Amino acid sequence: MSILLSSTLKCATILKETSVVLGTVAMLGACQSQTSYVEHQSIADFDYRKRHPIVITEAPENFDIPVAGEMRNLNGSMKTAVAAFGKQADIDGNGFVEILVPSGSGNEAAVKAVSPQIRTALKKGGVASEHIVMRSYAVSDMGASAPVRLSFMRVKGVVSDCGNWPYAMKSNDQNTDYHNFGCATQANLAAMVDNPADLLRPRPLGPNDPARTNEILAKNRSGELTPGQYETGVGTSVSSVAQN
Repeated sequence: MSILLSSTLKCATILKETSVVLGTVAMLGACQSQTSYVEHQSIADFDYRKRHPIVITEAPENFDIPVAGEMRNLNGSMKTAVAAFGKQADIDGNGFVEILVPSGSGNEAAVKAVSPQIRTALKKGGVASEHIVMRSYAVSDMGASAPVRLSFMRVKGVVSDCGNWPYAMKSNDQNTDYHNFGCATQANLAAMVDNPADLLRPRPLGPNDPARTNEILAKNRSGELTPGQYETGVGTSVSSVAQN
């Protein structure tokens, strides 16, 4: 059974079918033109070493000495620590050490009493007398016991901008690391490295051991084992607890 449609209904049906087809094509085109997640991300979004690099620069090395209001002499351990700081300034710095003493604090009299002892300990550590610079810094609280700060400039690895949370901990639908991720690890690594030059390039190999080299070559020529021999069970024993 066939149903005859008027010309108006035929046009409406054709327009409806055409709109469905065009809508489907438009949706497919939108899916194909959308930039994928991987394409618009860079390696900096996934590598904390790129986002928080360790920078080799000149920065101050500080050592704060607590001074109580009744103190008039440095103890032996503190003198040793000050002397070690002076030796470090001579090795890692340019030999100059700055002594910053508080001015206007409650322990100002105590600081004046121990300052000559600090200078003596620094000279014992290898700092020349003319390389010790004494300066003061203002303290607004007259009741405070401000420390004496020793400082020298040295080349060290530093990481800046730690603790920055521009987006806080809001929901992340792209599953990327938060901005501060890895910054503390980088800062700790920079602080632990004794020679910052090791972060730039490896150190050269030291000289080889000719005697050991000759021994290895002689064993290799004779067919003997070159590494140290190890026998299973040698030097070990089972606890009596495990045997019960």
